[in-house]
Amino acid sequence: MVPDDQGGGLMRADLLTEGIAGLDEVLSAVDAFDRALVAGLLRPQAAQTAGLSALAEAVAAGPLGARVAEAAGKAAGGAASEDDFVALAAARTALLGSAHDALTDRVTEATGRPRGEEPVPPSVGRPPANLLAAARSWLADLARTGWQGIDHDLVSGAAPVVSAMLPEPALRRPAMLLDGFAAELAASCPGATLERIPVRRWADLWSRALLLTLPGAAEVPVTGAVTGRLLPLGVDLQEHPTAVQAQVHAVFEPADGGAPRLVRAGAAVPKPDTVVGAGLWQLLRPHLSLLAALGEGRSMDLTGMPVTAEGDLVWSDEHARQGEPADAFATARVVLPTAADPATAPLDRYPSRIAVPVFLEGYTTAGADGTLTFSLPGCDLAVDTERLPAAGPLTPEAVAASGACIGLLRWDAGAYRVQPLAVETTVRKKAVALHAGGWAGGTTDKAGAKAEKAATDAVTVLRERAGRLLRK
Repeated sequence: MVPDDQGGGLMRADLLTEGIAGLDEVLSAVDAFDRALVAGLLRPQAAQTAGLSALAEAVAAGPLGARVAEAAGKAAGGAASEDDFVALAAARTALLGSAHDALTDRVTEATGRPRGEEPVPPSVGRPPANLLAAARSWLADLARTGWQGIDHDLVSGAAPVVSAMLPEPALRRPAMLLDGFAAELAASCPGATLERIPVRRWADLWSRALLLTLPGAAEVPVTGAVTGRLLPLGVDLQEHPTAVQAQVHAVFEPADGGAPRLVRAGAAVPKPDTVVGAGLWQLLRPHLSLLAALGEGRSMDLTGMPVTAEGDLVWSDEHARQGEPADAFATARVVLPTAADPATAPLDRYPSRIAVPVFLEGYTTAGADGTLTFSLPGCDLAVDTERLPAAGPLTPEAVAASGACIGLLRWDAGAYRVQPLAVETTVRKKAVALHAGGWAGGTTDKAGAKAEKAATDAVTVLRERAGRLLRK
């Protein structure tokens, strides 16, 4: 919601609460197929056959219709081949892609911002076919066995495939997915004893891994280079026990005077479990100088920075230098409403991957049962405070007391919700802006400085130990 008198256009927040025709039916068909994978498709029962039929019926009118109907029929008879499983995975991905497109179309209608051009499919190389076939074979065995039937013998079959794929740069993406998927399954073996199975998640990983075994599917081509000014909006920090990723959302203004566009720049690094909180920035800063500019509230001047069709900057410090001070809220009020949203590649069209930068103000906040909401004209928008990182000064209390917010509009659990990246609020009767990435470039905050020092000590000790091990 950006008032016109402040340079923006009115966001139709009320559109975010209206139903989307066909969305529930699409998700129901996906759920039915996902349940069929639980017990496996070696000897399908009636309920599993119904799930296969639901998937086939949902895509019957499209170009995949005939092929998926054939694959579903074979799977219902326990005779599906690897190619049949690929067809079923493609149908499932297409349905979730259609849900993604409907949801993002609604967001585009609400924000009124232009959309970027669809990415051109890359020219594909020819990665080793035998390794891709081996990966498909393992994934097909998983589908036949089902999540309830997994054991260590089956899951360990992925290890030699992953080991052979990792040295091939073109296969590193599917190799990493297979490796992580196999590790997750191994930690859950045997499947027969599981009290709860992550049905949607494992079906997501299975279908995506299967499609990434198709030649060229894993390629993310660089489509050009950009020169101009980068205006950061905020950073989304995602932490895992063994890794951390920072993704900076920003507006890019081309030097040639072209229309502004939304872009992203990110870095992901492994991390020891002893590094937490503000210490995470120490691991990320060497890989993304943009974080320092973000913490200091500055723009960056880019020259020939490589970029993908989806608006992801392939960050290289040699193509960037710090620019003038740039207030994120000024950018959000003035430039963001006219910036084009990036297009999304087919395999990345998934409802939970929606993360659209928006600027909201003029709302009131309310909280009940631990859930915070922004009340806007015609819409109560849930606030996802669980995504706020501990590595920054932005807290749920600050969000609840705010009057303006830069955030990512997401879709989760059947509704749109906003993840705050920064807010304007009042602290001790003084107006301040608090950013989730406020400590990205360093901090004088007592808690943040303490975490930074602890991280420095932990990393120093780990490096010394690693050095001794290497010398031995």
